[in-house]
Order: sequence, then C-alpha cells, then structure tokens
Amino acid sequence: MDGNKIFTNPIEAILFDLDGTLVETDNRWAAIVADRLKSLQGIFPRLDTERWGRKLVMAIETPSNYAISLLEHVGLGGSFLGLADLVRQSRGLATQGASVMVQGTEELLTRLKPRYTLGIVTTRARADAHYFLKCMGYQDLFSVVITRQDVLRMKPHPAPVEKAMAALHVSPQRCIMVGDTAVDVRAARGAGAYAVAVLSGFGQRQELERAGAHLVLERAVQLLDYLPSQKEK
Repeated sequence: MDGNKIFTNPIEAILFDLDGTLVETDNRWAAIVADRLKSLQGIFPRLDTERWGRKLVMAIETPSNYAISLLEHVGLGGSFLGLADLVRQSRGLATQGASVMVQGTEELLTRLKPRYTLGIVTTRARADAHYFLKCMGYQDLFSVVITRQDVLRMKPHPAPVEKAMAALHVSPQRCIMVGDTAVDVRAARGAGAYAVAVLSGFGQRQELERAGAHLVLERAVQLLDYLPSQKEK
C-alpha cells in the first residue's frame, strides 16, 4: 500500500500510546457499565448498551486521569498506594503484573526502530510506564517516554504530544502519533502531527474518523504497509 497520499512529508518520528495500542485491554469496565445499562432497555428498548457503556467510560477517563495526576503533582500519590493499579484493573487495563502485547507489536517495533525515532505518550504514571517497558525489554526502543506526570494537561490536549516532539527535535509535519481513542487523535491533530488510530482498544472506526484520524487501522502493525520500504528509505 502507498502511504505517500497520507503522509505527504517524510516521517522522522513515531509516537505510540500504550494501552489498547501496543498493549491489549479487555474493555472490562465498559462491559460492566453496559451490563448495568441493560435495566434501562425496558424503558428504552432500542438502547445500545454496549455503545453507551463505552461512551460513559470514555467520558470519565480523562477526569479520572486528572484526579490521580493532581494527587501526584502535589506529592500525595505515595499516600494512595496501589490506587493507580486498582483504577487500571477496574478499567480492564494492563497492570505491572499482567501485560499482553497486541498482536504484531514486536514485529512493528523491531522493524521501525532502525528507521525512525520512537516515543511513548501515555496517561500511565512515569514509574509504571518505565517499569512496563523494562519488563517487556522495550526500554531501549524509545527515545522519549511522556507520562501524565510530565505534563500539566493530558490528552486530548496536545501538550503531551508537543512535549514528546520537542524532546525529539522533530517537527509536527514529520511526526506520527498512534493511539486507540479519539482522545489520542485529537491530541495528535492539535499538535499538528499525523494521527493514526487503531481498532485494537476502546475506539471505534466512526468516532475515530470523526475525531480527524488521517488513517484508521485494525492494529498498529499495519502501519508498516503505509510507510516507505527500507529500500525506499
């Protein structure tokens, strides 16, 4: 496939979200909310509980991340031992002790690393993100890791993506941000980077396209089909 029609500028750096993008998530929290909403189908028989379960989870994701981040920024994070992991477990997200990579992730990163500068932009805590990358043997693949503790404003604000690009000394026009939610897409577009969305996490195609994704893929590994081959590089 030809990515020239999508990526009109030479790409120098690729940023990745973690959960739902490189790491599997089972959407457990959305399923729980959807199950609770079934009681409303007697009143609203056409209610799509799965769709609204996801919408409610997405609606409270950013505020919950900000709440935890605020505690950490004022030095209270340590007073709530295990809080972040409990929140992650309730949302069906991988924790330090349970992480499964999305199919194709290892191939993707192995093939990209010699050709591009790679980075992580995640709402995980700094210690959690670095511990995860170390456990998976990926710590040397990424030149920058931006977490919720590195910025005051998180995705969908462009600040995390902008900070990653500044650290890598790359212009937005030569950078791709890959994520699984509309939040990732809006952050990328707000920062002026290319927004690539994947369907391996929370996001659904229509909402990702509405958010402005330049490209929507089933899994991140398919990005390889849209980038220049090694010979072209």
